[in-house]
Amino acid sequence: MSERYEPIELGDTGPGAVRAAFANQVAYCRANGAPVTARIVAALAALLDKPASEFARRIADWKGAPLADALPLRAAGGLHALHLAGAAHELAPIYADADDINDAAIVAGVVARHQAALLPWLDGPPQTNEAGRSSNFIAAMLWLADKGLPPRFDCLEIGSSAGINLMIDRYHYDLAGVHVGPTPGAMAFAPEWRGNHPPMHAIEFAGLKGCDVAPVDLADPAQALRLKAYIWPEHHVRFQRMEAAIAAATDAPPQLIHANAADFVEAELVRPQAEGTTRVLMHSIVWQYVPADQQARVTAAMEAAGARATAERPLVWIALEANRTVHHHELVVRYWPGGGAPVKLAHAHAHGAWVEWLG
Repeated sequence: MSERYEPIELGDTGPGAVRAAFANQVAYCRANGAPVTARIVAALAALLDKPASEFARRIADWKGAPLADALPLRAAGGLHALHLAGAAHELAPIYADADDINDAAIVAGVVARHQAALLPWLDGPPQTNEAGRSSNFIAAMLWLADKGLPPRFDCLEIGSSAGINLMIDRYHYDLAGVHVGPTPGAMAFAPEWRGNHPPMHAIEFAGLKGCDVAPVDLADPAQALRLKAYIWPEHHVRFQRMEAAIAAATDAPPQLIHANAADFVEAELVRPQAEGTTRVLMHSIVWQYVPADQQARVTAAMEAAGARATAERPLVWIALEANRTVHHHELVVRYWPGGGAPVKLAHAHAHGAWVEWLG
């Protein structure tokens, strides 16, 4: 597939949108240091020229919005699962990033032979539970503490997947020399930091609770394998993090419930908030998967609760979401009292490798 692609909006639909979504994902992967995943996505896109399998036809005839639905990553996750399970040895040269091989022919052959295993991967969005992104949450909380908000945070996360980011109180962070969390911690993060360091403050957590429409139990090997299949294979450290997260969750499971985003946020916002505690809604690479009616409900609930917020009981919304035009993520914060206007604090790598601090 050529690196040139037609612009696409998140909600675009139709055959042209499917092709554009695959091209956009190829560019996104390349921009985020994932050339192997880009090769897999490009090879899958080649199936659309003459869809010869039910798997390819279902992709080509996708009725939803392929970019918002992360259709390319659904399909790529299925192939990676086959590779991780050793069920499709033909894929090994691609995952080894070998030269002079016909990626499209290899992938077409694997799809033809493994349709039954691959088709279910199209039924739901990727579970992209990446602990490296949590550095952005911590940096935002340091910034909020610097604004005078109580540095004791009661955190609510939507789209928590396996709840890996609900264990951020157990991780250690080195953000350009600003250290937060226990040492050594269940995991340690020191992203490449661009720009000034975030403010230095002591922060603590009053609570960490999340929801997901399909929560993942890390103690279940089959569910853990599914999460691993969505990890881009080039990023070896992410597999190490996943093993560390499995160990941490086995020791003490995160507080994670089965609920949709709107129901969860509405219910949690009416729960009493302790004085001297900052309530936080946070999410990363989730908003595009939340249906429009639920997005509206979450926004309305947050703004209504924001209108009631006080200096001793403030409300914050921290979002780390993808900008598909520039192929990286943006950390945006709203807080009340304070007007609730969005403030962009950082640009960030898709999986936490670097943070460009703007705050």
